[in-house]
Parts: sequence; structure tokens; C-alpha cells
Amino acid sequence: MISCNVIAMRHVYELIKKQKPGYSLDQAFYTDPGIYALEVERIITRNWILAGHTSEWPDTGDFKVFNVAGESAIIVRGSDGQLRAFANVCRHRGSLVCLEQRGNTQKFSCPYHGWMYNIDGELIAARSMPDDFDKSSLSLKPVSVGIVHGLVFVAFCDDPPSLEGAIAELAEAMAMFDFEGLKVAAHKVYDIPANWKLSIENYQECYHCATAHPEYAQMHTLMLDRKKRSRVQQHMQERMPMCGLKQIEIDRIDSAARAGEIGYGYSRTALFDGYLTGSRDGKPVAPLLGKLTDYDGGASDFSFGPFSFLLAYSDHVVAYVFTPVDIDNSRCDIYWMTRADAVEGKDYDVSELVWLWDVTTQADKTIIVNNSKGVHSRYYEPGPFSDMERAERVYIEWILQQLVMTES
Repeated sequence: MISCNVIAMRHVYELIKKQKPGYSLDQAFYTDPGIYALEVERIITRNWILAGHTSEWPDTGDFKVFNVAGESAIIVRGSDGQLRAFANVCRHRGSLVCLEQRGNTQKFSCPYHGWMYNIDGELIAARSMPDDFDKSSLSLKPVSVGIVHGLVFVAFCDDPPSLEGAIAELAEAMAMFDFEGLKVAAHKVYDIPANWKLSIENYQECYHCATAHPEYAQMHTLMLDRKKRSRVQQHMQERMPMCGLKQIEIDRIDSAARAGEIGYGYSRTALFDGYLTGSRDGKPVAPLLGKLTDYDGGASDFSFGPFSFLLAYSDHVVAYVFTPVDIDNSRCDIYWMTRADAVEGKDYDVSELVWLWDVTTQADKTIIVNNSKGVHSRYYEPGPFSDMERAERVYIEWILQQLVMTES
């Protein structure tokens, strides 16, 4: 009997052979359950995904539940002060253990039969079990958790890509904004009824920005093609040193990632003249980050693996996290971060802080859903990428590479 996995692999190989360079993906990559199952196995559960910032777990017993593609993890600050993650699955008969999204506790009690676990994942109580019952062998199963200068990542596998390269090589760039000294000032969740790749593909390109995002387009030069953008970079680069910023470029994204490591990158792009930050009027919305002394009129892009992207202005950071829910649904979490000592109502107004990327994401959701409807049509066929969709092209080529990668 041939397994479904083998059938899916044959299908993927056939589709990749037909894949025309510089064109979007075949419909099956968005609609075929077998291909989605391969994505879960080879991409989604094998990679780090941003789950928040360490400031969200200030005290022992603070916890947060993190869900991705049918998997659920409890991230908790343990009795020794360390952050750990555990599968949100009872070792008795598999019920979800923690039904609350976040809180503080000294124990987790399964709502089904009352099995109880401490914050270090150990089973501490189970009623009416045999005399030879061994609680020590039934702790909650660990889930991989990693920290990169204050950012908390989770991976639903035992051997995720190494974070060491990102920690070392991004240290200087992240220190400029003092990532470890940030806090989450706002967090919003956008449920998107579309395949996860459509959500991230949309984020990867700005070919649509001038048409769909007038608020973004009036301040961000990323919507320009490379030649035009390079001409507006010079003024920002001249100002950077006097503002406390260094010119740093790092590209270890997707196919450029080193073997066995997470892909990551950093760059800074100028805003249009008159805009200091990403806000309604381009004026500051929070205190300057880290040791920055002034505004250079730029914004920095960070990327971590295939699901997590951040934009660092001089006064706040916006983190975009895309997570698959199932084949037809995805989720976008956005975190707005300010310096930890900034006071809401005094140093920043949440409504102004979130304005730009909330209105942009609401528009993106509509775009992505319409894209999904078209991709599901019998009339859909892959179309050619523009010069402004290079990053999207590289991204889908990486996905195809991961799907056919042989086991080591």
C-alpha cells in the first residue's frame, strides 16, 4: 500500500518540474491537503516562529499559550526564572491542559480529568491511579523555545535550526534599538481566511503598495523600485551616525541561510522627507529607542525564518508574525513595542502607535482574501512576477526546495 506522503511527494515533484521560473505557484500548492500536510511536516513544525517578547513573562508562573497549525504550546516562566515551553497536551488522554490564553499560575490542571502539572511541567497529581503509577514518567512534553535578544521563539520539533548565528550577527543591529529593553505596548490578531503562503507572499512584495496602501505609500520608499530607492537613501545614511545608528546590511534569508541555521536579515530603508517614523503624520509617537539621539528618517527591516518579520523605527518596533491555522486559514499577530520605561497615556497613545500598521493590515486582509478567492477559481493559472516581486519569488523557490529536501 502506497502512503499518502509518497503520493503527495510524487505530486510535488511533478508540479515543481512544471514550475515556470519567475511565475507564481500552481493552484495545488494552495488547495491540496497532501501538499499542506508536507508543509506542516517539512516547514511549519521545523522552523522557529516568534511568540512574543520576554517582557510578557515578567514573573514566575506567567504563561502564554501559542498555537500553530493544530499544535499548541504553553510558554511559562518556571520556578528557576527560565522560560520554557510545553506541549499543551495532557499525558493522560490528550486533552488540552490550558484553555486560557495567558495568565499567572503555580499549576496547570487538565479540565478533563484533573491531572495537575507544576510550572516546570512535572505531573504532581493524578487521582485513582494504580499503586505502581509513576508520575515522573508523565511530565508535559517539552517544546523548543529560544530567545534572541529579548525576542521569544518557539519551534514544534526537537531539532530546530540553530539560532546562534542570528544571535551573534544581529547583536549590533538589535542593540541599537535595545531590543532587550523593549515592552509590548499593543498586540492585535488578524484572522485571515486564506492559505498561509498567500498571507506571507503579500507581505514579501510592495508591488501592490501604491495601489492598496496610500497611508503606507506616502511615507515608505520601499514602494519605489531599486534604482529610485537608492537615490533617496543617501540623506538618511548621512544622518545615521549623528543619530546613533550604524550602516549594517545582513542577508542570510531563505536560500542564503547557512546550513542548519535559521535564515535572518537586516537592512535600513529611508522614509520620504518629512517623515520621522511610521505614524499618521510622520511625527514621533513614542520616546526614542535605546541610545538613539535623533531621527535619521529611516526604518529597519529584520527577518527571522519564514514566518517572523520586524520593522524598527527610531521610536517603536512593529513585529509581524504569520502562522498557519489550517490549509484555508492563517493568522497574523502584530506586536507594537516601545521602550520598557515608556508610560501609556504620557509617552505614547496606543491608538496613534498602532494606526499605520492596523489600517495597512486591514487592507491587506481584504487583498489576501480576494487573492484566495481567485486562486481557487477554475480559471486561475500562475502569472509572471514583476521586478518588484523578487523577494516573493525567492520565498516560494525556498518553499519548493524545502518540500523536496531529503531527510538527513
